[in-house]
Amino acid sequence: MSATVADGRAPARHPNYRRRARLVEAAALAFGLLLIIWTLLPIYNIVMVSLESHGDVFTDAIWPPQPSAASFWIVLTEGYWYLEYFWHQFGNSLYVGVAVTVLTLLIGTLTSFSIGRMRIRNGWLISNAALMTYVIPASFLAIPFYRIMQSYGLANNLWSVIAAIVTFATPYAIFIFQQYGRSIPLELDEAARIDGASPLQVYVRIYLPLMAPALVAVGTYALLLSWNEYLYQFLLLSNKRSMTVPVALAQFMNSDESPWNYMMATAIIYALPPIAIYYAFRRRMSAGLTMGGVKG
Repeated sequence: MSATVADGRAPARHPNYRRRARLVEAAALAFGLLLIIWTLLPIYNIVMVSLESHGDVFTDAIWPPQPSAASFWIVLTEGYWYLEYFWHQFGNSLYVGVAVTVLTLLIGTLTSFSIGRMRIRNGWLISNAALMTYVIPASFLAIPFYRIMQSYGLANNLWSVIAAIVTFATPYAIFIFQQYGRSIPLELDEAARIDGASPLQVYVRIYLPLMAPALVAVGTYALLLSWNEYLYQFLLLSNKRSMTVPVALAQFMNSDESPWNYMMATAIIYALPPIAIYYAFRRRMSAGLTMGGVKG
């Protein structure tokens, strides 16, 4: 036994170990820096092009020689013919986002409450069947959805997009609500029923308030999903007054000389609401998404 072990002291680390640890740390820092640059580079290019006077995306300059915020003013005042319905289309996007969020939360909570709290027979088949819908890629269902909405007379109708997005958001909502609901003691429901509460009262006064973190997490997810959706909005909305902003942005590509600065300024303005919502509720989102995994 060595003297260091006999004295109760840990043996000194070998110099090669220290050198290896420093190299690993330096490599990790370099890799992290590379990831940050890779992530922020597209955002930097969007901002740079939006500040260009003519929207030149092929410039070699690192920063516009004469940066100007005129593009943002053009977007806000609808001063370009591709932007003549911008605020109306922004309202369409907001309408779709709010409707998708409300319907996803309503359907998801009612389903999870019925399966997990009321213990309906063979309820597990409902949740498993809902999750099975993710086996088929959403892009494969685009044409069937288009034909269904055409047959129901919902062409150029915002509710056709709402129905499609809710279909894809609901299975995830049911899964999260079921996992989170397991952390809520069933004794609360039983005590409320002994006091004479109906299932609807238990749902409104006990279940929903205790599910608040999960509601915020799933609601934010549904809102961002609808806000950034393009494929179904492109297929189902073709009228300028019924379009949402993502579809309207694609119209800029139809011009021989695309106004890239207006396009990028529009994209930045459109991205501000979800960024604000995410940072406002990010803590509750983390709690809602992780609680079910810990207590399940």
